[in-house]
Amino acid sequence: MTALPHRYSQSPVRLLALEAGTLVARDDLLAAEAPLTIQVRGNAQPIVTMRTPGHDPELALGLLHAEGVIRGRADVLAVDHLPGRVDAVRVALDAPARVRAAHLQRSLLANSACGVCGKTGIDLPESGDVPPLPAGPRVDMDIVLGLPAVQRAAQLVFRHTGGLHAAALFDVAGELVALREDVGRHNALDKLVGWALLQDRLPLHGHMVLLSGRASYELVQKCALAAVPIVCAVSAPSSLAVELARRYGITLIGFLRGDRFNVYAAPERIRGLDEARA
Repeated sequence: MTALPHRYSQSPVRLLALEAGTLVARDDLLAAEAPLTIQVRGNAQPIVTMRTPGHDPELALGLLHAEGVIRGRADVLAVDHLPGRVDAVRVALDAPARVRAAHLQRSLLANSACGVCGKTGIDLPESGDVPPLPAGPRVDMDIVLGLPAVQRAAQLVFRHTGGLHAAALFDVAGELVALREDVGRHNALDKLVGWALLQDRLPLHGHMVLLSGRASYELVQKCALAAVPIVCAVSAPSSLAVELARRYGITLIGFLRGDRFNVYAAPERIRGLDEARA
C-alpha cells in the first residue's frame, strides 16, 4: 500500500497579513482540501468525498467500516491508489462485503465538513451491529488529563497549517499508538479506524480515542463500531452523542482541557473519580 508524502497535505499560499498595524506580504501553508474518489471493485458508482490528502487508503477503509461494509481485515483483499493518481483509491473486497457495498446509500459527493452529508438518511446502528464492550479497562484520571498535550505534540501537519482536526489512539497507559489528521473531524477518525483495520487491531478494546474537537453522535457511532471503550473530546458532546454512549456503554469524556474534564457516560472506567468528589 502506498502513502502520500506530507507535502500533499499542505498547500502554499501568498497572503497579506496585518501585523502590529503594518501590512506584510508573506508566504504561508494551508491545510489542503481536495476530492478523493473511492472505487469499490464491482460497484459501478464510486464514492467521492472531500478530504485532506494523506492516508487515503485508510480513509477509504474507515469510511466503509463505518458504513457497515467492512467488518474486519479479512474482508479487504486489496486497497491502494489507482496507478499514477493521488486522488483515487480502489478497494477490492471479498464476496460478502461486496454485497454489502452494493447497498451503500451515499450520493456521489460528500463534503469534508459533515460525515452524514451525501447520505439519504441517518441510520443508527442496531445493538446487534455494535461489538459488545468489556467492563474495563480502567484508566487513571491523571493519564486522561495528559492526553491532549501528547496529541498536540504529534499533530505534524497542524503545526505547519493550523485548521486541522485530529483523532488519536492511546493505550491505557497513555502511550500514543496512532494519530491521523484531516480538515474533517469524521475523516480523521475514519483514517484512524482504517489504520487499525489494516493492522488487524479491531476491535479496539483496551484503547482510548481522543478527538480534537467536539464529540458528535456520528463520531461516537464510529467509535462504537470499532469497539472503543473510552472516547474523549477537547470540546462538548452533543445530546445524541451522550445518548449513544450510554446505550453502548462507552465512557464519554468532554471538555478535556488543562486540569478538568466532564464525564457523560460510564464513569466507572476512570480510576480516581471517587477520590476527586467534593
